[in-house]
Amino acid sequence: MEIMLKLAGSDFNPIQLNFLRFLIGGIFLLPLALRSIAKNHLKINRQAVKNFALTGLLCVLVSMTLFQLAVMYGKASIAAVVFSSNPVFALLFSYLILHETLSRPNLISVIVSVLGLIVIMNPLHLSNPLGMTLALLSAITFGFYSIISRKVSQTEHFDGVTITSFTFIFGALELAALMGLSHLPAIANLMNQNAITKNFAMIPYFAGINMSTIAMILYLGIGVTGIGFATYFIAMERSDVATASLVFFIKPVLAPIMALIILHEAILPDTWVGIAIIVVGSVISFVGQRAATVENAMNHDDFLDTVAAEGADADAKLAAEVADVKNELHQQEAKVASKTSIHAKTTN
Repeated sequence: MEIMLKLAGSDFNPIQLNFLRFLIGGIFLLPLALRSIAKNHLKINRQAVKNFALTGLLCVLVSMTLFQLAVMYGKASIAAVVFSSNPVFALLFSYLILHETLSRPNLISVIVSVLGLIVIMNPLHLSNPLGMTLALLSAITFGFYSIISRKVSQTEHFDGVTITSFTFIFGALELAALMGLSHLPAIANLMNQNAITKNFAMIPYFAGINMSTIAMILYLGIGVTGIGFATYFIAMERSDVATASLVFFIKPVLAPIMALIILHEAILPDTWVGIAIIVVGSVISFVGQRAATVENAMNHDDFLDTVAAEGADADAKLAAEVADVKNELHQQEAKVASKTSIHAKTTN
């Protein structure tokens, strides 16, 4: 993803590129989302609109805009590695917001991953503070978005594809509003006064789209954004979070190699060390989540076995009680029959 974003950055404004790829990705996923809504008899009510506006703001307008700027102002490889730490921040937010238990493996993963980020950023010899800061803020806000979207899923009962589609569409619309404001003379003049903020002045909507760039835009919108996010959430729903999160410790290794081959970005030794540390942290989290999943499954099976055993015992006790009642009835019937016979003989 970062490689294509870096390449596309030479033809498009970074905010415009963000708008286009999420608009296309959201529309691409919309039929799947609408089918899911109809299948599960759900509705897009006022509260759902508010939730999608919030997730769109966090994901598209804030996190992905920061990420796009991080790719533009820094190295694509570094942006990819730092962004891949977002599950670490999601763990922290799940503890703070959802009050989920932070297990020992997850706590160790957080500490190890933060150490890896520190090694990569190298505060004592920080060469590109802007790019690093933007990438880190993007990872933090995406981790926050992940927890908010999970909470929306729990309360509104929408699946991952539905939340993703409407998040992308609402986020793209919010970006479109921001882009419209950038055309106001006062705001455009203000943004143009600084080299960093000039990308927020007179942001075009569709300029630059032609026969030579349309394939790249469609790939970013449908392939990277639409299919990429959809398959991640489908993997999460059909397996578990730990399996789906495998991508986040494959990415830190693969992205720098691809950036080296395609963009010829030099990878410093301390960056490789930091990548290795982050991968170790991710593996610890993955193993911990996998172990927790297996333990929960075993506990569930044990519970079912216990219920079945208790049910069998209850059935046996009930059968014994029924047999006792039948025996008592037979005995009483025999006594009644005996008395009747004696009475008949006496009468005769």
